Amino acid sequence: MRAAAFITGITGMVVVVGLLMAGEARLGGGTAGEETASAEETETAPANAAPDVGKPATMSDDRAEMIARSVEPAAPPAPDPGDGVTSKPADLPQQAETATGKTGGPATKRATELARPAVDNAGILSFGERRLQLAGIVPTPVDRICGPADRQWPCGMMAKTALRLLLRNRSVTCDLESAEWKETATTACRLGTQDLGSWLAENGWAEAAAGSPLTEIAETARQARKGIYGDDPRRK
Repeated sequence: MRAAAFITGITGMVVVVGLLMAGEARLGGGTAGEETASAEETETAPANAAPDVGKPATMSDDRAEMIARSVEPAAPPAPDPGDGVTSKPADLPQQAETATGKTGGPATKRATELARPAVDNAGILSFGERRLQLAGIVPTPVDRICGPADRQWPCGMMAKTALRLLLRNRSVTCDLESAEWKETATTACRLGTQDLGSWLAENGWAEAAAGSPLTEIAETARQARKGIYGDDPRRK
């Protein structure tokens, strides 16, 4: 009786060990299959998820920039304030006196640094849905055509490109009552110490507004046949 019980116990232990080994082998095979499938998915994923290549810039902008680079004189040097760097005290306009005790007057404009403006045309900068029109000038529309009938040229596009090349995606400093203005505001803006409205008028890329202090330098540019007052730079 004892021998039979001993044999029965040994046989049961062998069966249990066999079942455990079979289960381990089955689990190991499933994990290996999952790892193989994951490796295959990883290997093929980059080809399926490759991003679409962006469209190139429009031909008109490229041609205008190429022509402007070849014919425009070097822009006057201006210190670059850089992104996220506040303007130096020397660049700030004089602040209105606040010790007079008067109230109810217009809000004082402060020099506010604005990063990477887009150029809508020669005279208007955009920051998302908000815009700033440079003071003292009449913005030159992008679609403006200059020159006589037999020698017309796209001076509006060239004027826009000239301002864009001057800025080169750098920050500007503008005089604003608040950095959270809405829609379109008219004010003076500078790149370092260079006033942008003055630069456009001086180089003939925008006309001076009526009664503007820039009238004299705009007239000098007209007499010198600079910018929109001159000939097609592609003919030079």
